[in-house]
Parts: sequence; C-alpha cells; structure tokens
Amino acid sequence: MQKLNAVSQSTGVKMFLILTLALLPLGLIALVASLQAIRTTDLEKEALLRVAVTQSARKLSADLASDRTALMLAANSLATDPPDGGMCQRLSAFLSPHERGGGLYYIYDRRGRRLCGSSAPEPQGLPRAQRFAGDGVQLLPRSQYLVARARSGNGAVVALAYYSRAYLAETASPAGALQNRQITLHQGGNSLLITPAARISSGRSTALSARLEPPDIILTMTMRDPPVTLARLLSLFLPLVMWFAAAAIGWFVVNRLLIRPLVLLRRTVAAYQPGEVLEPMRRIRTPAQEIVALGETFREISEDVATHEAEMAEGLETQRKLTREVHHRVKNNLQIIASLINLHARSAHDAEAVEAYATIQRRVDALSVVHRNHYAELEENHGVGVRSLISELSASLRGTAPAEARRFGIQIESDNLHISQDVAVPIAFLLTELVELAMLSDPRTAMRISVQLEAGRRDRAILHIVSPALRGSPDMTERLEERYGRVLTGLSRQLRAPLDHDPETGDYIIAITVLP
Repeated sequence: MQKLNAVSQSTGVKMFLILTLALLPLGLIALVASLQAIRTTDLEKEALLRVAVTQSARKLSADLASDRTALMLAANSLATDPPDGGMCQRLSAFLSPHERGGGLYYIYDRRGRRLCGSSAPEPQGLPRAQRFAGDGVQLLPRSQYLVARARSGNGAVVALAYYSRAYLAETASPAGALQNRQITLHQGGNSLLITPAARISSGRSTALSARLEPPDIILTMTMRDPPVTLARLLSLFLPLVMWFAAAAIGWFVVNRLLIRPLVLLRRTVAAYQPGEVLEPMRRIRTPAQEIVALGETFREISEDVATHEAEMAEGLETQRKLTREVHHRVKNNLQIIASLINLHARSAHDAEAVEAYATIQRRVDALSVVHRNHYAELEENHGVGVRSLISELSASLRGTAPAEARRFGIQIESDNLHISQDVAVPIAFLLTELVELAMLSDPRTAMRISVQLEAGRRDRAILHIVSPALRGSPDMTERLEERYGRVLTGLSRQLRAPLDHDPETGDYIIAITVLP
C-alpha cells in the first residue's frame, strides 16, 4: 500500500497524467477540424472556379458570335450594288450597348474608305494592310483591345468590332459572387488581361482555363486563395497550437513542481557556509516528494558537516597548542645549550678552546635565530622573513664576534621575501660561515648582504655576500681547504644550487627558493 501511494505521488506520474488529459481533446480537435476544413475549402474553391470559368467563356463566346453575325450581314449588305443605305443605322442601333460599354465598330471597303462606324477614332494596333487578313477574332495587346473581323461574301467589304478591356470584363464576369478573380485572354503568344491586376494580391492562387469560339482563344481565370483569417489560421495551424499548448502546460507543470523548487534549493545550498545547518524546506513549497526528500538529505548532511567542523576546529586548536608547546620547548632547549656553551667557554683557559666554543656558540645562535623567526611567522603561515632573519643573525654574529671584530660592519639589502624553514636553516649557517671567515681574514673591513628576486621569476632570488675580506689570498685558500670549503659545499648542496665565488671581488652568489 505504501509503495502504491509513493508511485501515485511521483512527479513523473503526475506530469504524465496531466499532459495526457490536457492534450487528448486538443489532438482530436486538431485532427478532425484541420482535415475537414482544408478538404472542404479546396473542393468548394475548385468547383466555384470551374463553374465561373465555363460560364465566362460561354458568355463571351456567345456575345462575339452574335456580333460577328451582325457584322457579316452588314458587310454583305454594303457589298451589294447598290448598297443598302439603312444598314449602318440598323447596325449602330444593334451595337449601341457595346459603344456605351467601350465597344467600337468600323466597316471598310477594299480602297480603305470607311463606309460606316463609330464616331470615335479607330484604336491603334491594327495596320490598314491587315484589315482584310487575319483570324476572325484577334488580340491587340498593345492597344488593349480585342478585334472581331467579318468579311463580306465577295471579300469587298470588311467589318471590324473593337472590344475594350472594360467591356470584355463586364461581359465575361460570371454571375456568381466570386471574389478575387482575374481573367486573362490568350491567343498564341499574345495575352490580354481584362480585369484589374490589383484583384490578385501576392500569395497562393488557383487558375483554370476554357476555350472560346473561335477555339484559338483561351480564357484563363485565376482566383486567389481565401484570405488568412483567424478561423482559417486556427484550422490550419491547430497542430502548432496543440504543440504550443503542450509546451506551455509541460513548462508550467515542470516549473511548478521541479524547476522552481530546485532553483531555490540550489541557491540555498550555494549560500551554505561550513558550520551552518541547512533548512531549505522552510522556504520551498512543492508537492514533489523527491525534492522534499532531497532537502531533508541536505539538512542531515549539513548537520553532519557542522558536527565534523566543530570536531576539526577543536582538534586544530589542540594541535596548535601542542605545536606551540613543542616550539617553546625547542627554544628553551636551545637557550639551555647556548648557556651551557657559554659557561664552558668562561671556564676554558686555552685560547683555541675559547675560539672553538665561540664557533659552536655562533652556530647554535644561527639555529636559534631561524627557529625564532619560523615560530613568529607560523601563525600567519607566510614562512620565514628573509630580511628579519638576516638582520637578527647579523646582530647576533656581531655580538659573539672576537674583540678585534666588534666593529665589523654588515650592510643588508633585501626585498620583502619569505622562505621555508628548510631553506632558512642552510642560509643561516651559510651566512654564519662566511661572516666568521671574513672576520678571521680581515676584522676591520665590512660586508654587504643582498637578496633580490631573479629577473622574470617569482619563486627564485639571488643571494649576494660581498666583502673585501673574502677576496682570494693564500690565507683564504688555506682556511677554505681546512674547514670552510667543505662546509660551504655541503650547505650549497642542501640549497640545491651552486655557490659561485669571485676571488677578485670577494663575491659569493647562490640562487635560493622563495615562497610566492
């Protein structure tokens, strides 16, 4: 029972049921309405157009046939000898409706004399030489007229009837209220548009044709598709409406049940700080049981993290106290060692023993200086400061120097650099050895110690120790070979860099690693 309830409350099941029920009516309506509307509209349009083009062709053919018959009778009558004088009046009375609609007629003999006709000038487009030649009906595209020709039986007289576009359009207009139509007459390569072109706008259209009498003229009727109305758009694009409705409903459901709660949950988790306890479900209201369970899981995880953070902070504080205690004990031990060496040095009477104790004292002091600086920088975790290390070491060395070397000067130039304890210890011993060597060689001179960053590097610096007392000499060579040379070589190996010496200037150079 519990499993069934969990399935029924699942977000996926809810979305499936909602989308199925919402889209089923739309799918049925779109399928039935679109197919039926499109099929009915196309059939009705084609049927109306077929009836209209047939009716227009018959009306125009009948009108042309009757007019040609009247023209034939008039031409035969005027071709007799003597001609019938009243025939022109009867023909004019018969064709008077044509003249009011834009139709004109003229009758000529072989010599080009006008026997009778309309009072208006004859339209251009039909040369005099072609009055007796040509088909019974001829299109004149340049002058926008259709001319009907009827010759007398003996060929002496020809009757011409000109039909304007307005007259042809009125005659060929179908009886039905067919909108948006366009009628065109075609004869060979010539065509004559007898309805205004503005009736057919841009868009899709349908065209049907029918032959006139005589059969070499074709009447083509073109009808534009029905205008795009709201109802037609709905019927044609109902599947798109259905998809849009599906997307809208799906978005609403997913956004309401999943996306919005997940966004709020993500923001809450993103703003989480270690040590806090997350309560995301206080601000999120969603029926999705999976998201509720996820929020509860985050709350439990945050509680565990807060507990572990407190335990780690307590352990770190304990470790810090132990480290301080260890450093304190080491410092005390170094002070005890230094005191014992000092006591033994005072009780010694041999000059060499006193000097040996002083040498040991200086090494212990160098190690003590490194330890004190390392302990001072431990809280900030920056490493040992090079400038403070060299300054304190120089002061200590001058304090323990022999009496004749108490005025030995040490000049320090250093960037604000920091080094690790592994580098600080060999540097302190290296400086102690070189200062002691310089004091023994020439206690009245001075020394310059500089530490500058290497060009283009952030992790390496160059240590320079320059003193006239370190220049090459037989005594210097002897001291280096006896003890100092081996010590300096060992210290340079610990620094993993060669120690270069310039005997002419007394310059010792070595590259050291600094903290970035």
